[in-house]
Amino acid sequence: MEEPTTVHDTFVIEKSYPKPPEAVFRAFGDAQAKRRWYADGTVDLYEVDFRVGGRERVHTRMPEGSPFPGAPMIHEGFYTDIVENRRIVIASWMAMAEHRFSASQTTFEFLQTKAGTTLVCTHQGAFFEGSDGPEMRKGGWAALLDKLGAALAAHAAAT
Repeated sequence: MEEPTTVHDTFVIEKSYPKPPEAVFRAFGDAQAKRRWYADGTVDLYEVDFRVGGRERVHTRMPEGSPFPGAPMIHEGFYTDIVENRRIVIASWMAMAEHRFSASQTTFEFLQTKAGTTLVCTHQGAFFEGSDGPEMRKGGWAALLDKLGAALAAHAAAT
């Protein structure tokens, strides 16, 4: 019998930020604010239409020192649910050049706490041949959410 070629995985990351849910939500919903923490390096295309049914397209290139320097990385998705200051759900796929290596659904929940906001990121993924795999993806999201925290802190310092 042939072995399955798709790995399915779900992981959850929780991060706390000393900002109200409105500020953390805005860092996702405002295209320029999101770009500051989400799309760095060489960006060939960055488009965000933040509404239910809207698309997000982020095309970058792998940095020097990576296993594939200069290789195009493509992330495209569409928003399936948005509840202001409470929840964002995006269905997306990723590819390196022409090789699509994953499809996923990611849900972000913004929970108010006494100290600010707890963000709950739930990623449900299907990883195909040649993919980065669940552990690398989880590490990637953890790093991005740390960058979000730094961007929120920098914005507060600038205002």
